[in-house]
Amino acid sequence: MDGLLRLGRSEFGPDDRVVMAIVNRTPDSFYDKGATYAEDAALDRVDQAVADGARIVDIGGVKAGPGEEVTTDEEIRRTVPFVGKVRARHPDLVISVDTWRAEVGRAVCEAGADVLNDAWGGYDPRLAEVAAEFRAGLVCTHTGGTVPRNRPRKGVSYPDVMADILDQTLRLAERAVELGVPRESVLIDPAHDFGKNTRHSLEATRRIGEMIETGWPVLVSLSNKDFIGETLDMPVRQRLTGTLATTAVCAWLGARVYRVHEVVETRQVLDMVSSIQGTRPPAVERRGIA
Repeated sequence: MDGLLRLGRSEFGPDDRVVMAIVNRTPDSFYDKGATYAEDAALDRVDQAVADGARIVDIGGVKAGPGEEVTTDEEIRRTVPFVGKVRARHPDLVISVDTWRAEVGRAVCEAGADVLNDAWGGYDPRLAEVAAEFRAGLVCTHTGGTVPRNRPRKGVSYPDVMADILDQTLRLAERAVELGVPRESVLIDPAHDFGKNTRHSLEATRRIGEMIETGWPVLVSLSNKDFIGETLDMPVRQRLTGTLATTAVCAWLGARVYRVHEVVETRQVLDMVSSIQGTRPPAVERRGIA
C-alpha cells in the first residue's frame, strides 16, 4: 500500500493526521447527553467542528451502549435527512455515519455519506456490501464478538488481545476489498472499550504499532472512554487530559484518523506530534531569528 487514504472527495497522505468529529443525533449520548439531538444544534456542531479543523464528521443515530430501543426506521429518521443537509452545507466535507445496519447504510449513502463506520465489527455482513456498491469508505472494527449495544461480557479475556484485533479487523478489511470497497478507502480500528476491559484497551494502545505495520490506515476512537476513566479514576467530563495523552501516543506510533469530541485540543496535539516528528513545520517561527 502507498499510504494514500481516499474518502469522499478528499485524499490524505501518509503523514496526515485527520480529525473526525463526533456528532450524536441521539438524546442519550454518554458524553453530551443529547446536546446535538436537535437538528439545529447538530448543524451548529458540524459548522464549528469544520471551523476548528475537523476533516470528517461521524454522525450517529444510536447510542453505542445499552439504552432505549432504536428501530431501523427511527435511526434512518435521525440520520438520513441530516446527512443531506450537511452535504448541501459542506460539499467537500467527508461525512461518515456510525451504523451497523445495512438498511441505514444504504439510505445514508444515497443521501451523500462517504464512509460507513461499522463500529460493531461486521455484525451485519451486508453493510460491507453496501459500502462496495456505493464505493464508500468502511471502518472495520474489533469487538471480540460483542453484539451491538452490549457491554463486554464479564470475565472477557484473550490469549493475546492484539492478535485477536488483527485477526478480526484484517479479515473484515480483506473481505471489504474483495466485495469491491476501494482498498484505499478501508480503515481498521482496535475499538477501545468494545469487547475489552481496561487492561485490554491499554495493551491495544501500547501495541498499536502492530496495526500500523499491516499497512492499513488505523482509526482510533479514544475520546473520553471508560478505559481512560478507569485508568485515572475520572468521571466522563474529566477525561480530556487522559484522552489527549492517549492521542499523542497513538499519533507518535502512526494512527491516521482520530474520532473525537474535542476538536481543537486534538488538532493541537496532532499538529505538535507531527512537528516533533518533522513532518509539519511550525506555524510561525520568530524565536532566535534576527
